[in-house]
Amino acid sequence: MTMAQPGAVVAAAAGVLVLLLYSSIHKVDEGHLAVYYRGGALLTSPSGPGYHIMLPFITTFKSVQTTLQTDEVKNVPCGTSGGVMIYIDRIEVVNMLAPYAVYDVVKNYTADYDKTLIFNKIHHELNQFCSAHTLQEVYIELFDQIDENLKLALQKELNVMAPGLTIQAVRVTKPKIPEAIRRNFELMEAEKTKLLVVAQKQKVVEKEAETERKKALIEAEKAAEVAKIHYRQKLMEKETEKRISEIEDAVLLARERTKADAEYYTARKMADSNKLKLTPAYLELKKYQAIAANSKLYFGNSIPSMFWDSCTFKHVAVRTVPEASLLSKEDPALSGESHLKKPESTG
Repeated sequence: MTMAQPGAVVAAAAGVLVLLLYSSIHKVDEGHLAVYYRGGALLTSPSGPGYHIMLPFITTFKSVQTTLQTDEVKNVPCGTSGGVMIYIDRIEVVNMLAPYAVYDVVKNYTADYDKTLIFNKIHHELNQFCSAHTLQEVYIELFDQIDENLKLALQKELNVMAPGLTIQAVRVTKPKIPEAIRRNFELMEAEKTKLLVVAQKQKVVEKEAETERKKALIEAEKAAEVAKIHYRQKLMEKETEKRISEIEDAVLLARERTKADAEYYTARKMADSNKLKLTPAYLELKKYQAIAANSKLYFGNSIPSMFWDSCTFKHVAVRTVPEASLLSKEDPALSGESHLKKPESTG
């Protein structure tokens, strides 16, 4: 028994030492800071991630998260300006506490600071929003603005009360409303949907009519452009024909003028030539040539005129008979020929 007592004492001492070590050694996770309380008083030196030692049974610690965290506020009541009580099933607040602000925030609002600074403020701000708006506005018209309004209101208060605590985002689920009101809203939404369908059909019809109108306008413009092109083409053809006709007329006029000038020049030259030829000797020559060209001549005192078989010079016979007598006196040969021809004429 005497030998067993020292062993028991050593074992007891070892157990106490292990218990003290277990109570004094603690671990702080990454993204957290450990704040220490000694006798209920907050110590000024937080510890970072890792293993740390503290006085067992005298000093306690709490881990405070310094990374992004999401706090959920559930089943938040909200009374509208019309007196209807609605409930928001869940509100999520994404926030982060800066490491430098851990001591001040924990000192002022304890390690469970989010209950005071976030949960309670959510209830307050949401009731302020609902009390200023109707059920229609809260449930439908302004529901998409609740998230942003809560975020701005919370951050404005935290900038004064807890610098270093920032709100990243706020997400609000659809409120729960009384069943009868919900059915009315559903009916109203159904009617709105029908109205929207009718409006969309009307827009479709208007768009189709507009499309047809634009199509007809485009076709008309196209036809007008084609007609204008054809008109310009015909006009150019007519102008070309007019120019060709003018050129042909000018050519013909120049040709006729040249021809007329040539004829005038020829006639003038012939007139000048005839004027030069009309001398007494030339006329006498022409007279004898004309007489020599006749096939038959008749002479006699009883014949008052001279006849030619060709009947060309009927009115010059009176002049030719005396001339023929003179010739017969001057040229016996001619008179002989005339005597020879006389029996033929008498016969």
